[in-house]
Amino acid sequence: MSLSKVRNFGIIAHIDAGKTTVSERILFYTGFLRKLGEVHNGEATMDFMKQEQERGITIASASICCNWREHRLNLIDTPGHVDFMLEVERSLRVLDGVVAVFCAVGGVQPQSETVWNQAQKFGTPHIAFINKMDREGADFNKTIDMMDEMLGANPVRYQIPWYKDGDFLGIVDLIDMFLVSYEEGNNGVKDIPEELLESAKKYRNIMLEKLSEFNDEIMEQYLEGKDSEISSDLIRKVTADCVHKALFTPVFCGAAYKNMGIQPLLDAIVDYLPAPTEAGKVLGYSPDDKEKSLTRQPVPSAPFSALAFKIIHDPFVGQQTFIRIYSGKIKTGDMVWNSTKKKRERIGRILRIFAKDREEIEEAQAGDIVALIGMKSTTTGDTLCDQNAPIILENITVPPAVISVKAIVDSRQERDKLGNALNKLHLEDPSFSYHFDEETEEAIISGMGELHLEIIIDRIRTEFKVPVQAGEPSISYRETITTEGNSNTKYAKQTGGKGHYAHCIIRIEPNPGKGFEFNEVVKGGDIPREYIPAVEKGIIDALEEGTIAKYPVVDVKVTLLDGSYHPVDSSEMAFRTCGSMAFKDAFKHASPVLLEPIMKIEINSPDSYLGDIIGDLTRRRGKVSNMRRFRKGSQKINGTVPLKEMFGYATTLRSLSSGRANFSMEFLDYERLPESMAEEVVKMANEKK
Repeated sequence: MSLSKVRNFGIIAHIDAGKTTVSERILFYTGFLRKLGEVHNGEATMDFMKQEQERGITIASASICCNWREHRLNLIDTPGHVDFMLEVERSLRVLDGVVAVFCAVGGVQPQSETVWNQAQKFGTPHIAFINKMDREGADFNKTIDMMDEMLGANPVRYQIPWYKDGDFLGIVDLIDMFLVSYEEGNNGVKDIPEELLESAKKYRNIMLEKLSEFNDEIMEQYLEGKDSEISSDLIRKVTADCVHKALFTPVFCGAAYKNMGIQPLLDAIVDYLPAPTEAGKVLGYSPDDKEKSLTRQPVPSAPFSALAFKIIHDPFVGQQTFIRIYSGKIKTGDMVWNSTKKKRERIGRILRIFAKDREEIEEAQAGDIVALIGMKSTTTGDTLCDQNAPIILENITVPPAVISVKAIVDSRQERDKLGNALNKLHLEDPSFSYHFDEETEEAIISGMGELHLEIIIDRIRTEFKVPVQAGEPSISYRETITTEGNSNTKYAKQTGGKGHYAHCIIRIEPNPGKGFEFNEVVKGGDIPREYIPAVEKGIIDALEEGTIAKYPVVDVKVTLLDGSYHPVDSSEMAFRTCGSMAFKDAFKHASPVLLEPIMKIEINSPDSYLGDIIGDLTRRRGKVSNMRRFRKGSQKINGTVPLKEMFGYATTLRSLSSGRANFSMEFLDYERLPESMAEEVVKMANEKK
């Protein structure tokens, strides 16, 4: 199939906006499904994990391939819950376009903003679909206003809804000016009802006025009053150009659960979202020189390049490595070069994925999203390429873990099985991490939130058959400094033969918000140039454990000022050890403090419960930054709150609001922990020793 007839797109939205239901309808109308599966029944094709079916939410992004109007659609359905934002991040990294789904009742919700901003970061072209137009309280115009005010989406109506006696029964197409009726016994394409004609003309003119800003031909006809003569093909062509450049957002509407608006949405996906050839060349850099930028054209004849964006362990075929091919082509049995790990990999099999099902194919080319079997070293974010034309593509950003729990098992044999399970889960989901405390022999697992870790524990039990229990949650604190500190450290050790000698003089200072930085001003060869990287490595080693309570150190700037060496006893290992010792010594003298994770929170609540909810949030050391009218009788509360205070908050909020309020939370930043609480954290850390 020609690359011009391929669409790689995803569906993004706030949780419960109807992403997976939209995906199911797309699969049904493209002929992939003969029977519809519903999310609430645990039968959705895209939600095939046991945990997804039980909870009625999407946890892992699912990929599937289907066809519409002789085009191949590679669709990825992404999660909406904040705990699984890495799934959205890595999907957006490899997609050419997205459909942003909004709930017509809820409008722009907290995670709507998060996923929208993620798409903006990658510059991903987008269209919007306002879902649930059949629900009580649905407000098409209000949702569009929210998209404009809260997202800066520059929305433009390409459809408007038709209601009859209060029921949503159709959609007006503003390009061809007809009604798509879903009225029972009277469905199909019809003339626009008289009572809606004036409104349809108004919004069509607004659409044409927007398009005229970007096309002289449309502008000329529009200004001459010949808007009715502007061809539909020209409107679609100019719209596609504008979408590819992210100049505005075409808005469509429907009710996916009732099968309304899906076929016009499919037409919009084909007409407006870019093909791989239209998405343009991919950028990267040379493995030997990060400053040397490289590009690859999205054509099969170019050197092969692809990004590994997801790992899945399948009980039937083993590890599946999902890749997006940006240029060139591959065949079963080919050797490819992992330029990130600098290792060769052999492609055992190539699979085209259909959610939990798969089809083996002999070759894949630029524009394809496929899974490879046989990759031994490749992990999420690695670049695969032609060894004779190496390139490293932009990696995938992994958010920091903010919450930890103990994973408790009863025996050493089960601990070994647990270690194997944790390793596989980390490969699948890099936002989940773990380590074993050698003193207590406990496994500590860390993730993005309580639900994230709850799912991990459940998967360990059900998929890996390890009877694990979750211990009390703990917070991933950080350590930093508030003043300058210095150290003059010598490391000298004699072992009978060749000794070890290194001498480092360093200065450390606060570097708020900028992470770790290393500089050196050593002159005159006091420390040979080949040993300076070893000093930096030693300091990086020391960042893993601070001196207050052994939490990771962040936001410090280190300058290597001077030192000395021994022509016989000095070595890279000696300077690495000395660098670590010097940093720990300087850290103690730089007024170190503990930092705690702060979460951004948004609460949707009826007006009658606001007082109790704000009072409870204040008791949790929360701060309200603003409140705004959400819809009649309800408000959104935006603020910040320490993660430490939020365990079990969902239960409390349900109790305070009789189950009518809801909230979402995501990591924002680290802030200094109050001294009294810091003392308690240090005390607990010392008790563990």
